[in-house]
Parts: sequence; C-alpha cells; structure tokens
Amino acid sequence: MTGANGDDGDDVARAPWIPGPRRAADDHADLTADRAVDRAAEAHGDEHRAGHGAEAEETSGVEPEPDVPVLTHGVLKSLLGAWALSACSVGETKAVEDHLTACAPCADEALRLRDAVTLLHEDRDLDLDPLLRSRVLENCLGRRPARIPVPDWVTPYDAETARLDALLRDIGESEWHAPVRLKWYDGDRIVRRKSTVAGVIGHLLAVDGLVSAALGLDDPLGPHAPELSPSERTEAFWSGLDRPPNRMLRGPWREQSHTLIRTVSFAGRGVADLTVTYKDFALPLRDSLLERAFECWVHADDIANAVAYPYAPPSGAHLHGMIDLAARLLPAALAHRRRAGLAAPARDLVAAGAPGRSLHLEVEGAGGGHWYIALDSPAAIGSPERAVAQVAMDGVEFCQLVAGHISPEEAAAGQDGDREAIRDVLSAAASLSRL
Repeated sequence: MTGANGDDGDDVARAPWIPGPRRAADDHADLTADRAVDRAAEAHGDEHRAGHGAEAEETSGVEPEPDVPVLTHGVLKSLLGAWALSACSVGETKAVEDHLTACAPCADEALRLRDAVTLLHEDRDLDLDPLLRSRVLENCLGRRPARIPVPDWVTPYDAETARLDALLRDIGESEWHAPVRLKWYDGDRIVRRKSTVAGVIGHLLAVDGLVSAALGLDDPLGPHAPELSPSERTEAFWSGLDRPPNRMLRGPWREQSHTLIRTVSFAGRGVADLTVTYKDFALPLRDSLLERAFECWVHADDIANAVAYPYAPPSGAHLHGMIDLAARLLPAALAHRRRAGLAAPARDLVAAGAPGRSLHLEVEGAGGGHWYIALDSPAAIGSPERAVAQVAMDGVEFCQLVAGHISPEEAAAGQDGDREAIRDVLSAAASLSRL
C-alpha cells in the first residue's frame, strides 16, 4: 500500500485519530512579552481599521491558517518524539497530526510515545506496591496453573517469608549487626531482650525447626535435640554458634522455609492435621504455619524498624487468618491464666459446647471481623446473646498486643461492659506472646 506521502509499505487502513499533546507548562510560563506585542498590534490595528473599515471587522479574531510543510514519511516519523513532547512548530504539528490519521504504524508509535511522556511528568512513588508479588503470581498461575499448587493455608507463611527475604536482600553488611530490641509479655509485664538482625533470623530458623522436625526434616539444632520450648530452642541455637550471628544465616533460614513449603505442598491434604509440639502446647500443622507466618511478620517489622526500612502489614486475607487464630486461642489462654491466679474466677460454668458468657471482640480495618470469646470455659461456645462486654480495636493494633509489643492498658480503642472481663481477655491476648 502507498503511504501518506507516496512511501510504500505503510498501512493506512483505519488509523486511529490521536488528539495533539497538551501544551507544556513552559508555553504558559511568561506572558509579559506577549502582552506587549498585543498592545502594539492593537495600536497598529486602529490605523489599519481606519483604512479598511468593514473588511477589518469581518476578519477580526480569525487566526491565519498555519503554513503546513510538505514532508516525507521518514521525516514525519522522526518528528513523532518531538510532537509527543510538544516541541514541534505549529506547521510541523499540523503535518504530523494529518499524517497520523492516515498511517497506522505511526499512529501506534505516537500512542506509545505519548504514554511515555506522561510517565516523565508524573510524580511516582519508587517503592513497589506490596501487593505486586501476589498480583504477578495470580496472573501467572491464571495463565498456567501450578502442577503442584501451594495449599491455601500455607500461603501466609509463603508470603511473609518471601517479604522478609526481600528486606534482607536489600540491607547492607553492617546492618546485619544493627541492634534489635525484642519484646514480649510475661505474666503481667513486658520483657525485653537485646539481639541483632542476624540474631532474629537465627531465632526464626530455630523455632521453624519445630515444624521441620514434625515433618521429618532436618532440625537446625541437630538430629538429637531434646524437646525444648521456642525460647529454649532460640537460646540453645544462639549459644551453639561459634561466632556472633551474621548474614550467613540468611541462606539456611530461607532454604528451610522453601523446604517446608515444598514438602507440605507434595504431602497432600492429610498433612494439615499433623501435630506440631511446642513443649508446653501443641498446634495442628495448619495453625502452626499460620503462627509462624505471624511471627515472621512481627520480627520482620522489628528488623525494619532497626534499619529504617519501610514495611507494610500482611494482606487483609492473611491478617484476618492471624487474628482468627489468636481469637481461637484466647479461651485456653484465659483458662491458663485463671489457673495461675492471674485472672478472675469463672462466674458461670456451662457444659462443653454450650453457649457461655462471652466478650465481643470487634476488629476494625483490613483483616477485621467479629469474634465472641468464651470467658468461663475453653470448651464453651462464644455467643452474641450472652455477650457481657465489647472491645473494638484496629487489626494491626490487636496483633501488636498479641505479639507483646504493647500492654493491655495501651491496647483497646473502645471498651464497653464488664471491665473485669475486658481486662482478663486483653491480658490473655498479650500472654500469647513469647520470644
């Protein structure tokens, strides 16, 4: 086919109409000189109108047609970049736009260039969207589903370990030794422990080893490690190192998390109910990996604060699962504190599975929802009809309480009803924390 200027090989069919680019800010920057020219032209126009009369009135306000040069296809194509930047003369702009209505390849190129120019002028945040990874994975898996998919209940752990690994990849050698203050709630007080970024990764490696051992995988404490609590395992791991923790721990920690995810994915459905023992309590593997995802996020936030790195909370769906796990653990935690004399005695014991006195926990924001916490027996069922108190909190704030980073007195944004029940439940939430 013949191009707009006689050139062969260009498609002229149905070329889209493209409006010209908006004038740049510089075109409006200084109008002083233009006003002076206008005043001079007005004075000259008075004399001109005196000589021409009605003819001047008929032609006033009509802009002259621009002088459109006749240009070859190659020259017009080379002007597309300048046209997109509004750097062409009036005549060149008219020539380019006339050409775009007849030349489809140049019209497509002009669209791409104009979109690129908008990126040059827009103020953009250089930080990646925290949801970008999940969107990319969702798009990829939508096009080509995984042969062995990661179970839904494993995805919070997968996401949080990947986010922490991205943080670790960005920090420098010296930042691995930045001080990190670990906090948790013990009894009725907040306990603090000094560590480093590398030390925190060693802690995650040691405690994730409980899940590894339950799956028959290698334990970072060795094949003959005794049954220890998470805190005891951490202290044993730290004391067993022949040098202070450093960035060399990143590789073993990330390999262990990859192995856990891969093993669970290949194991099938029944593995979700496998028991993981924490010495003083036990969780099914489904909840254990959710608990590990929660701790990974909490300690990633500790590390981010230590190295001044921006770090967002988990996605709403994952945060909801973490909050739900904590809410399900609260009745047992409250009963444990009651046996230790740290909570008020039960007021109305009921049969297992029956509705009992309850606290309405309303969590707001991403991942929020409504939970009813049984107050008198861990075997009772929380009931809206038997709610005697209500607490309203932000989702991230509730997680900070469960992590032991804030005290029960600092936590609740809104409280209503039985003050004793509120105090006991908030304290039980804080007691779920540990090193």
